[in-house]
Amino acid sequence: MIDKKSLFSIGYGLYVLIAREGERDNGCIVNVAQQVADQPLRIMVCVNKQNLTHDMVLRTARFNLCPLSEEATMKPFQHFGFQSGRDVNKFADCQQELRTENGLLYLPKFVNAVISGRVMHTVDLGSHTMFIAEVTEARTLSPSPSITYAYYQQHIKPAPKSEVGGQSSSDLQPPTSNLPKKWVCEVCGYVYEGDEVPDDFICPWCKHGKSDFKLME
Repeated sequence: MIDKKSLFSIGYGLYVLIAREGERDNGCIVNVAQQVADQPLRIMVCVNKQNLTHDMVLRTARFNLCPLSEEATMKPFQHFGFQSGRDVNKFADCQQELRTENGLLYLPKFVNAVISGRVMHTVDLGSHTMFIAEVTEARTLSPSPSITYAYYQQHIKPAPKSEVGGQSSSDLQPPTSNLPKKWVCEVCGYVYEGDEVPDDFICPWCKHGKSDFKLME
């Protein structure tokens, strides 16, 4: 079944990309996805090569894409953004296993749609791979809007904390122009300190690159 209205949920925002290889399920958060063709119906997603999910999609040519909605809390970010699938089972606490026709899991909460893809082409983008996929199934799960970066930053993302006493870093340092600049990852909230984010820097939390960091004011 393909509900084309579910495609309105992609084009901006944050998504959980889910794959399965053998008996293992895994997922990660991505922030680039959009419809690229209508006949046949195709979408594309860009995935950082550092992610185990990337390798699973590359080998199996299948994935589910779940757009996060305004119902989301930090829970999906903690599971799919902050943890490595090489170390943990990201679906260990799922109360029920819901799968689409392609046999892959999808999230019953915090998302507004599930879109299944069969990879037709790949494009090497250096640190990322672009997967262009035929849509094999698409369903609307919730009327809640997809989250934007602004919504994530204002309503979901915790304020950056230092490792000292749980206080915000601004509370611990005197105001001075000599302090290093702070760059925040717009995907997960990780803060990098330095004059510039290195071109090859990979966020240690969500595994996204320099392009997803914004200078904190």
